[in-house]
Amino acid sequence: MAHSSADGAFELRFDALFADRRSYSFPCDGMGRVDLDALSERGRLNYFYARAMIGVEVAWPAVRCRAV
Repeated sequence: MAHSSADGAFELRFDALFADRRSYSFPCDGMGRVDLDALSERGRLNYFYARAMIGVEVAWPAVRCRAV
């Protein structure tokens, strides 16, 4: 059974490819699906930016358990 993004158990993380760049993480379910409606406007913009910058500024995203 997959966890919902609302329970905060997982995050979709885009790690920076370079030390002077930022990484991005977003709450998601166990399959890496992000609930865009639950994100703020800034969160949605950051999410779309991170997706567009895969391989340029950030690595392919990984689903991780969130720290408690």
